[in-house]
Amino acid sequence: MKTKFFFLSLCLIFTFHYAKAQKSFQVTILGKGEPILFFPGFGCPGEVWEETVAEISKTNECHVFTFAGFGNVPPIDTPWLNTIKNEIITYVKDKKIQKPILIGHSLGGTLSLWLSSLENNLFKKAILVDALPCTAALMIPNYKGDYIEYDNPQSKMMLEMDKSAFEQMNIQTISFMCLNKSKHTILAKWMNAVDRKTYVYGYIDMLNLDLRKEISKIKIPVVILAASNPSLEVVKKTYESQYQNLPSATIQYAEKSAHFVMYDQTEWFINSIKKAIQ
Repeated sequence: MKTKFFFLSLCLIFTFHYAKAQKSFQVTILGKGEPILFFPGFGCPGEVWEETVAEISKTNECHVFTFAGFGNVPPIDTPWLNTIKNEIITYVKDKKIQKPILIGHSLGGTLSLWLSSLENNLFKKAILVDALPCTAALMIPNYKGDYIEYDNPQSKMMLEMDKSAFEQMNIQTISFMCLNKSKHTILAKWMNAVDRKTYVYGYIDMLNLDLRKEISKIKIPVVILAASNPSLEVVKKTYESQYQNLPSATIQYAEKSAHFVMYDQTEWFINSIKKAIQ
């Protein structure tokens, strides 16, 4: 009886620690074969990869992530993004996932760069979807790496914004980021459901992540599937500037596509993913 009680106690302890190790995300696993980790962009749950994973899971084991504060995953305390990064590394090592490929959209792509720069032997390849090593440099003119505090007037305004204004802001953002109007409703639903503190403080985490120098440490192949909207010439200059310390990166540009390349050019996107993972 004592042996049985001891065994049950060990199981409970293991379950607690294992669950605790994954508090910053939930994962759905589909398919069999070479492993791929799918990271969504900011505000989106793992469902953003539904069409892509439906095809890729025919040949690969797809680990589809939803981060804390997105979808139905409970929020966590700050630092949000650093916790996610650390716990993904723990997830891969604990599950003994052998050389997974990283596929990340936007924030998920930047996160893939971060992971790849820190863990040279853990991953096989990184495929980024419209993602940059430094989002702040795109958003803030003449950005020099200045640290943004959580507590600032803009954050306070965002936290206090009423539901109607918040939803209207998301609608305007989505109309610019996705040309495929049939996807606007579901994107708005996802963005409106994000935990507000995660929306505000998590975005600051993303802005404070400047990997423009760190990407020089990446040893694995990096493929970038970039949007061409609103101007291919401007987009190319941005990517060439931000990735100058990773000259080995391969950049492909999707025609007539905004930020959500998987929705604006679905067939091209899935075919490009298939080629990149071969």
